[in-house]
Amino acid sequence: MATPPLIFVLNGPNLNLLGSREPEIYGRDTLDDVAARLSEQAEQLGVALDIRQSNHEGHLIDWLHEAQAKGARAVILNPGGYGHTSVALHDAVKAIATPVIEVHLSDPERREPFRHIDLVALAATRLIKGEGARGYSLALDAAARL
Repeated sequence: MATPPLIFVLNGPNLNLLGSREPEIYGRDTLDDVAARLSEQAEQLGVALDIRQSNHEGHLIDWLHEAQAKGARAVILNPGGYGHTSVALHDAVKAIATPVIEVHLSDPERREPFRHIDLVALAATRLIKGEGARGYSLALDAAARL
């Protein structure tokens, strides 16, 4: 039996607080809720997931490199606030051949002006924003089709 294609799902800073942190913006689903739904969806799509979260920029960069080294089909990345500030994360996305689909729960362009620039999106294959937790599901559908 062939090994199913691997998709990394990487979550950045403060996403460990999903469900309790500003639920009026980010929703009430926890990261565990999102992971459970994605796991069910992945099984239906015939793909394997590696889901991780870190509040540390370097971990996200290392995991992007690892995704390429392991031959991942794609990476779904919610960089959190790093999307607006991290040239290093932008460069890491640009440096790998693995497609990266960026997800934001809210629509940063409808929020504070400092969130309007998304450095990671400039390097990502695709951006899904403003769909809440459903954005992860949309990203997984897109990643599975790659």
